[in-house]
Amino acid sequence: MKQQRMVRNLISARLVGRLAYVMMGLLAVMSLSARGKPDTASAQNTSVAEQGRAKYVFLFIGDGMAMSQISSTEVYATARSSKDINITRLGFTKFPISGLTTTYDAGTFITDSASAVTAIATGNKTLSGVINMDPAKTVSYKTIAEYAHEAGMKVGIVSSVTLDHATPAGFFAKVPSRSNYYDIEVQMVESGFEYFAGGGLLQPTGKNQDQRDVLQLAQEHGYTYVNTKDAFNALRPGAGKVIAINALLQDSGSMPYELDRSANDLSLADYTRKGIDLLQDNPQGFFMTVEGGKIDWACHANDAGAAIHDVLAFDNAIKVAVEFAQAHPQDTLIVVTGDHETGGMTIGFAGTQYNTFFDRVALQTRSFIAFNAEILTPYKQNTPRTLAKLADLLPAIKDSFGLDYGSLSKFQQEQLEFAFQRSMGDEIERAVAEDQFLLYGGYEPLTVKITQIMNQTAGIGWTSYAHTGVPVSTFALGVHQELFSGYYDNTDIFKKMVSAMNLSL
Repeated sequence: MKQQRMVRNLISARLVGRLAYVMMGLLAVMSLSARGKPDTASAQNTSVAEQGRAKYVFLFIGDGMAMSQISSTEVYATARSSKDINITRLGFTKFPISGLTTTYDAGTFITDSASAVTAIATGNKTLSGVINMDPAKTVSYKTIAEYAHEAGMKVGIVSSVTLDHATPAGFFAKVPSRSNYYDIEVQMVESGFEYFAGGGLLQPTGKNQDQRDVLQLAQEHGYTYVNTKDAFNALRPGAGKVIAINALLQDSGSMPYELDRSANDLSLADYTRKGIDLLQDNPQGFFMTVEGGKIDWACHANDAGAAIHDVLAFDNAIKVAVEFAQAHPQDTLIVVTGDHETGGMTIGFAGTQYNTFFDRVALQTRSFIAFNAEILTPYKQNTPRTLAKLADLLPAIKDSFGLDYGSLSKFQQEQLEFAFQRSMGDEIERAVAEDQFLLYGGYEPLTVKITQIMNQTAGIGWTSYAHTGVPVSTFALGVHQELFSGYYDNTDIFKKMVSAMNLSL
């Protein structure tokens, strides 16, 4: 009986202690609720009132960039300099705030760039292919850039792909289809934004080349148009509104892949730096968005080398903004995110098991598109199919990708031979057969097979030639950086920027 009473007393004491502990926790939660959670609208507004609004705002979007692309680049940077198992961090992954962002749109868990940028730029979900309109394509949405412009801020739009592509267009255009390039270009000119720079325009005289030249229209709207390095470098503050298109354009009017860029060509960092020079002389500040668009294009083609180098170029552009922020720490906000992941890229391949050999990526000297343009296409044009031999291209393959045919397995050699025959027969259309699309994704069979084998030997895998539905990472540095911590939807990026900039909707 005595032991039973002792047990009952011990249980009672523990229950009382636990009850007291729970009550203390409840009081703490009630106290926090009374003060307001850090990510509530009231707390955000209080934060803006206390710290002041973000006067200079950079939004960097790595198109197709999720943690796989970021981590692969960091592993590559490590492998270039050391045999140690370590991570050489990119500049933006050192930002004090990071978050995780969902990317689904109104119709699918796997978004495209048009619906993704609509979410980021306006805070609204829509269907893939639609830019800044509702799913019914009847209601238009105003963008963060337009709100900023109305508030007196200057606006800059920079992209390594064409300026009428989905992501840059998402800050000034409203179209039911992202393919309405001429309409997008006209809206670009009519936006009045002060700075457009990077890639070219796909349809400056319309789809059928029967429309008024957009560049002429731009000049009538007060824009200075430059497309040479000398003219670009000569731009000075006070130049007015500017459209600066890169002198050398690669596939579909874009800037060259960083892997293919010569020392004399302008970089994404150059365009970012010039944008700061031209926009900062404004009492209300500026909003600038910079897209690393060719990260996505490289991942569509499963070209890890090209993707990694473009992530590095993207990071270099961000470093330019960080330098500016260091001079204006109380006024600057930098946000870095991706719109979606592309390719299903991963660190790890069945053939290498637990090992990686990322130093092999450094052997690549050309992107897939440069190899096509400079090597494969001329060979196809000048060599009858009956006389064509894979052996003719082996020296160029080794020079471009570091692949030594003799060191490949018999299976890999057979894969290359099969892909070579497909390329020589121009059998690259996705409609030919479903299995051919699964093998090559609509790209040149030989080239994509080269990049696949090279990636696999490095320990890099792919699951798709399209986008995937995984979340992306978001990083923030500067005034009101704390708003971007946590796990949230891509539509919340718009809301957080609105709060940080203290914009009136």
